[in-house]
Amino acid sequence: MTLRLVSLQVNGEARRIAVPPQRSLLDALRSEPDLTGTKKGCDVGECGSCTVIMNGRPVNACLVLAVEAEGAEIRTVEGLRAADGSLHALQQSFVDCGAAQCGFCTPGILMAAKALLDENPRPTREEIRFAIAGNICRCTGYTKILDAIEQAAQAAQAAQAAQAEAAR
Repeated sequence: MTLRLVSLQVNGEARRIAVPPQRSLLDALRSEPDLTGTKKGCDVGECGSCTVIMNGRPVNACLVLAVEAEGAEIRTVEGLRAADGSLHALQQSFVDCGAAQCGFCTPGILMAAKALLDENPRPTREEIRFAIAGNICRCTGYTKILDAIEQAAQAAQAAQAAQAEAAR
């Protein structure tokens, strides 16, 4: 079997991985750099468990071939934590709001929410619903998930306001 060498940035770190041409980005991330936070659910792009951020956009990693990610910047759920190990505001709000049940869908939802908040720091509840519509959670009615994303957005806005005030 012929392997292809793929160069990409994963969570800010340059990586070169050798993959068969038909290997998905999901399988490559889970096996080569051993980033198992990205979950393999349906493997056909319907559940959202494998959502990662690729070049600033949320994608189902099961639907992207690893070779298609050549030169891409990939962010996985492992890349949300700060360098000091502290939780990202989204992760903390999921804890605070009890938004994770079994946790299987949580990494994908976190990444979809991160992509939303990067693009729109003040989303409405309806915009949040739309952003995570491709992520299936079989445990909840989504209320706590929506609450957590709203809380994270509000915390980011408050932090930004405090920084602006301190800069004056």
